[in-house]
Amino acid sequence: MSKLDAASLPPDPTNEWARRFDLLSDPTRLALLSHMHLHPDSPVVDLANAAGITQTAASQALRVLRDQGWVEGRRQGRLVHYRLIDDAAHAVLHLMGQRHEPGASGHAH
Repeated sequence: MSKLDAASLPPDPTNEWARRFDLLSDPTRLALLSHMHLHPDSPVVDLANAAGITQTAASQALRVLRDQGWVEGRRQGRLVHYRLIDDAAHAVLHLMGQRHEPGASGHAH
């Protein structure tokens, strides 16, 4: 049997999933993701209201999610609308029991 070098081994997903669960462990980020899942393209004001936080706090949490590639923002005039784009986060929300409203995808594909 030949010896495998580290470069030929598949990447260990443990650290990636630990980072993902860390992002999901914050109630504010989870509330924002949940709202975006059910209401794609929500403006920051709606996300903040749904999470029960200020727009500033929502913007800070959304920046973290955007930097990790979980959500994307689209500017429309003075407002920025956010939607969930990460497949794993989308799947986790479904595992938590969230379902889309009829006719809504809830997720960018």
